[in-house]
Amino acid sequence: MDALDQQLIAKLRHNARASIAELASALGVSRGTITNRIARLERDGVIVGYTVKLRPDATPDEIHAWTSIAVEGNQHAVVRALLGEPAVASLHDTNGRWDLLAELRVGSLGELSAALERIRKVKGISATETSLHLQSFRG
Repeated sequence: MDALDQQLIAKLRHNARASIAELASALGVSRGTITNRIARLERDGVIVGYTVKLRPDATPDEIHAWTSIAVEGNQHAVVRALLGEPAVASLHDTNGRWDLLAELRVGSLGELSAALERIRKVKGISATETSLHLQSFRG
């Protein structure tokens, strides 16, 4: 990835629905360049999907949890598997006792239980610890 790819990704992180024309104008390149770059980033697995960001109070019944994950072996394979898990809202590399930190968002405790079971079955995960998100003091 070069500087233009990084700038493009930053723009998409801010607004994944920005049009090709808007992105091209903001980055000072042609629409064809943006189209080709996005296609390559998707094909190479750099961009793995697009999402919607909601206000924290928009889904009051949604359950948020944080799962700390210890990995044995190929962390890249574990990351790929976790990025495909629908309950994983975000995934972070960490230091210390745990290798990864996953933010989970689900609609019920049953969905959380099922998601945790799927996560624990991922080859290379040796241990997990999950905490429920109860309240935020600053967003």
